[in-house]
Amino acid sequence: MPLWPFTHRRHDPNDAQQLMHTLLAMAWVVEARDPYTGGHLWRVSRLAETLARRAGLGERDIARIAVGGFLHDLGKVGIPDAILRKPDRLTDDEFDIIRTHPAIGARLLAGHPLAALAVDAVLSHHERPDGKGYPAALGADDIPRDARIIGICDAFDAMTSTRPYRKGMPIETALNIIRENLGAQFDTRFGEHFLNLADTGVLEHIAGHADDGIPLLDCMMCGPTLVARREQTTGDTLFCPQCSGEYRLATGPKGQLEARQTGRVASAADLAPVADSALIERFLNGAARSAWASGIIDG
Repeated sequence: MPLWPFTHRRHDPNDAQQLMHTLLAMAWVVEARDPYTGGHLWRVSRLAETLARRAGLGERDIARIAVGGFLHDLGKVGIPDAILRKPDRLTDDEFDIIRTHPAIGARLLAGHPLAALAVDAVLSHHERPDGKGYPAALGADDIPRDARIIGICDAFDAMTSTRPYRKGMPIETALNIIRENLGAQFDTRFGEHFLNLADTGVLEHIAGHADDGIPLLDCMMCGPTLVARREQTTGDTLFCPQCSGEYRLATGPKGQLEARQTGRVASAADLAPVADSALIERFLNGAARSAWASGIIDG
């Protein structure tokens, strides 16, 4: 019996939407296991969509790349929590385990009716033009275009995001690293297009955010680990996934959203990862819907 049902049948748009929702929700829950990657999938997807548009790609390709950006880390479902949640730098052995996540993700997608939307992004987003990437050490000409775009966006978000052992880099510092590594770690053509995004101001509205207009909020102990959902308002509670502290949303003196400690500690139920269904629905009504509207998914 195949891993995924419906593999060999045609499906209508409602089938496609439900299948897509399941994949996106799975990816979101996988991300939620790491307390320091809140919003990563949204940011990579939005950056990749923006970069693909800047590079002049067609709407069909842009839609597929946005979906691939959201799903690129699906394989981290197979990485132990002790490694994903480790507060210090990984050892060489632990990094070898992390390096298995692209292949795990590709195996997870195998046979899925929507696999073509994301398999290149999932399997190859850590390949490098100089052949030093993984899992296949592909050369520049062999790396799929989607993966070249998403790899740049993934690296930029990793550099500008805070981890327990280091603060996130300023945007300009991350851009300089990309500039210095064009043709080696990063694809030259798409890397240059990404660098040109600096002049548009769009990067400031994506880096450090978990959704459009929703910046990550700071835990007093752990830094920017608090993800507020768009529908949440003043008085709603948030919990730090790292230290379990409870925070209450409040409006700051300039009208900005703030998180204020309550002194309470979250329960296990409070910390259980629940996919942001509203964000996923908005994504489905945007880039993902464009994917089947443009014929990428058979109707």
